[in-house]
Amino acid sequence: MKALFGALFVAVMVVGAADAATLRVVTSVKPLQSLAASIMEGVAVPDVLIKGGASAHAYSLRPSDAEILNRAEVIFWIGPSFEIFLERPLSSLGSKARVVALAEAPGMKIMPLRTGGLWSRGDDHNESHADSLAASRADGHIWLDPANDKIIAAQMTAVLSAADSANTTRYRQNLAAMNLRLDALDQELRRTLAPVKEKPFIVFHDATQYFEASYGLRAMGAVAADPDRPPGARRLAQIKDDIADKNFICVFADPQFEPKLVRTLIDGSAARTGILDPEGSTLASGPELHFNLMRGLADNLVRCLTTP
Repeated sequence: MKALFGALFVAVMVVGAADAATLRVVTSVKPLQSLAASIMEGVAVPDVLIKGGASAHAYSLRPSDAEILNRAEVIFWIGPSFEIFLERPLSSLGSKARVVALAEAPGMKIMPLRTGGLWSRGDDHNESHADSLAASRADGHIWLDPANDKIIAAQMTAVLSAADSANTTRYRQNLAAMNLRLDALDQELRRTLAPVKEKPFIVFHDATQYFEASYGLRAMGAVAADPDRPPGARRLAQIKDDIADKNFICVFADPQFEPKLVRTLIDGSAARTGILDPEGSTLASGPELHFNLMRGLADNLVRCLTTP
């Protein structure tokens, strides 16, 4: 009996040691968690700060989030131009965690925020000033470009391998498998979206330009210039007039925002409505989220932009 208890004690200690050695990785948003989860598959599951339907544009850290950050050994985020809420908390971590701003990875394609026309980011009085400021800021939705995804995955693999050399082989194997899936996805999306290239549409907020540029799509503007604030009456009137006059085929809503506004904008026109979810807010976290997110964007674009 003593021998049995001794064996059980040793087994518990071994398991506990293994758990203690598990690399603690945190990502800011669900698309990054998905890419990291693919690289870490079979090793550990990375955590994510923004869960559910919350948006990175208007997120506030909770005490539980601060605890997750304090325990982390590696933190992946886009950078201060996107997750503004994280800039100060991350600067206070000191050297405890390896903080990786993926927008700064070598070779990353970075696009500035769009300005002017229906992309204007000002209100009735300061459009020019707001647009000039926006033009100097980067669009943080970098995961919507298939080439960027490979750079993100490679950067994650390098960082994870340096932090957890015992699992380097697994990380590299997962990276190779993921790159094959990303290539196949890219070709699939090109075929899916080919019939709707160049068809004009409006998005709710400017979050999909990397996807549009990759697949030759033609977004003409955004309902909300600032995702943190509702659009003003002047802007809504201008958009409603343009929808009627310029024959935009579709106006897309975001899952986080009330779609009633979009239905009001298209009232009296031939435009249709759809939903785009570039941050995967309605999807379950995990390795498949990225692939489901990209396919969901393509499918919803085709569904709305295809003439009945």
